Amino acid sequence: MVNLELYRVFYTVAKCGSLTKAAQELFISQPAVSQAIKQLEGQLGTTLFNRTHRGMNLSAAGGKLIFKQVEEALALLDGAESALSELKSVAEGTIRIGATDSIFYYFLADKIASFGEKYPAVRFELISSTTPDTVNALKEGKCDVAFVNLPLSDSDVRFYGTVSHISDIFVAGNKYADLKGKQLSLTDLHEYPLLMIEENTVARRALAAYTGNLGIRLEPDIEVANWDMMLKLVIRGMGIGCIPREYCGKELEGGELFELDCVPALPVRGVGIALPVRANPSFALKEFIGMFDCIL
Repeated sequence: MVNLELYRVFYTVAKCGSLTKAAQELFISQPAVSQAIKQLEGQLGTTLFNRTHRGMNLSAAGGKLIFKQVEEALALLDGAESALSELKSVAEGTIRIGATDSIFYYFLADKIASFGEKYPAVRFELISSTTPDTVNALKEGKCDVAFVNLPLSDSDVRFYGTVSHISDIFVAGNKYADLKGKQLSLTDLHEYPLLMIEENTVARRALAAYTGNLGIRLEPDIEVANWDMMLKLVIRGMGIGCIPREYCGKELEGGELFELDCVPALPVRGVGIALPVRANPSFALKEFIGMFDCIL
């Protein structure tokens, strides 16, 4: 049986009318194109082209007889390849996402809804936990992708670009209205009851590391498990809370909370994407991650 690529060379030469142009379109050398035509002619036992100073013309007794059938056959094969390619590029199946409740609510909910509208065949499994537990779930194969609080390092996962920034701030309710517009040092905060997120979180570790480098140790009077609880307690006047600005924008805008002017300001953190080191992401997962301007 004749090699299919020989027919593809034949078709390209016939379409271009030139060995040189066909070679350029096929990204091979002109001698290779000429050799392929000679090989095909030898296997078919007929001359396919009339070689003239103007180029290559199909011969009446050879090339013209098979050109139409070759064109149709190649079109069918190209169509089959395209169909297979489309099958590989269909977003379907389930995407298992691990993240904290706050990341799901403030950063992922809208993206998940938009993706679901575009790819209704894709199901989502949302696995909510702290960032350390989410990373463990990722390594154990319990989720396909993790959205985690940064900074974080782990040699068993791959971290991609930051998809959002988090600015930790100190906030208070109206009970502490006398602090509005007053500049405070981090040391001054010792004079007030402090609310902090629980210890086994990236946010708490980042705060402790930063203040520790400054020689300051801030201890919570009240330790809370989630940001919603902190917001309620701070609004009710239980103390000063340390919370990402992105998580309390509505309360700040509505006047239930105000931001304290603390110096130095806490460093900006981020939310990043993590996958297992040897991950083989599905098309659906690649498309979802692409919504965050990250390419796998």
